[in-house]
Amino acid sequence: MFGNRGGESDETVARKRGYMLEAQQRWPFLTRYDLTTIHNEQQLTTMVRDRAGLLRSQADVVVREWMNGKTF
Repeated sequence: MFGNRGGESDETVARKRGYMLEAQQRWPFLTRYDLTTIHNEQQLTTMVRDRAGLLRSQADVVVREWMNGKTF
């Protein structure tokens, strides 16, 4: 999701890095390592839920709102 998959354009890599910084600002408990190991929305939702102590439905809403309009 946030990590470089290889063969991606410089623009894509820069966009993902920007998203990673935004995610760290939104959820300060997520480390750079955490974010580079997240491959999809479900993994992000689970990590946010577990670390923030949210209900699954709450984490789903928070992550979906944050992801709205972003292209990974």
